[in-house]
Amino acid sequence: MNKDIISGKWSQLKGKAQAKWGDLTDDDFKVAEGNAEYLAGRLQERYGWAKDRAEKEVRDFQDTLHRDHPDWR
Repeated sequence: MNKDIISGKWSQLKGKAQAKWGDLTDDDFKVAEGNAEYLAGRLQERYGWAKDRAEKEVRDFQDTLHRDHPDWR
């Protein structure tokens, strides 16, 4: 997903991301503001995942958003 689109739709996406990754705090999401790299880093830290796993989680989340909202590409 385009980084600008993630940032532009962040308020709508944040709730879905919070439901998916409940161990992330409101502050994590506030600082992330749609930044996929930051989000992957926080997932690594909170869940103890390897970088590849965290990045895959974010990509999979983005892919799900593409299917649900094709106009967000």
